[in-house]
Amino acid sequence: MSNFFSKLIKKNKKKFLFIAELSANHAGNLKNAFKLIKLSKKNGADFVKFQTYEKNSMTLSNDNKEFVIKDGIWKNKRLWSLYENAQTPFFWQKKLFDKATKEKIKAFSTPFDKNGVEILKKLNCRIIKIASLEANDYPLIDEIAKLKKPVIFSTGTSNLSEIQKTYLYLKKKGIKDIAILYCVSNYPSSYKDFNFKNLHILKKKFNCVIGFSDHSNNTEIAKLAYSMGAKIFEKHIALEKQKKGFDIKFSLK
Repeated sequence: MSNFFSKLIKKNKKKFLFIAELSANHAGNLKNAFKLIKLSKKNGADFVKFQTYEKNSMTLSNDNKEFVIKDGIWKNKRLWSLYENAQTPFFWQKKLFDKATKEKIKAFSTPFDKNGVEILKKLNCRIIKIASLEANDYPLIDEIAKLKKPVIFSTGTSNLSEIQKTYLYLKKKGIKDIAILYCVSNYPSSYKDFNFKNLHILKKKFNCVIGFSDHSNNTEIAKLAYSMGAKIFEKHIALEKQKKGFDIKFSLK
């Protein structure tokens, strides 16, 4: 069992950890990002989490149909345009971490390429999160593993065999502290998308802390996950009266 995450949970009065995910709800405005960091602290989050990428980290500027989202809340959007507006620019990163320090809340981030990893290395980011879509990106995992930091990874696009492969690969690369988050990569996710028996399966199979990355549009799903043993919760957050944002439909205000 991961000593790092277990100790954090044991010391926490709630006996679980809550991660407030900024994601794209800054809407391209650094001041909004600062407000979200401040509100994360005010509302009792244990960590605030950023994303460390720019559009070039994620996709190509291409109009072919393969680069256009086919369904869901971002239907018909070009990937380039989506990430251009949703990105958390590299030059923001130090400012975000400094703001978190000022607000006295712990911060970490999710890198999506080598450049992102290098930035987080320079900022001495204390935890590295691997997003669902990157959980099988082994060149990226290689770069992350070099940091020798505790790692959290989400499972939204992986089957059990792939989850095991990622877990064992991280162990092989010397990562001792790992937490796995059960995740459904639908945006937003509904009740019928979840099977919390998966939490039991993950707890039984892996010797680490298990949590829940929540893309639902309510708080009841997280309560069910807690009742099934989840100890880390990650939820996208938004400003109280915010109406626009790529993630607004599955964010906690």
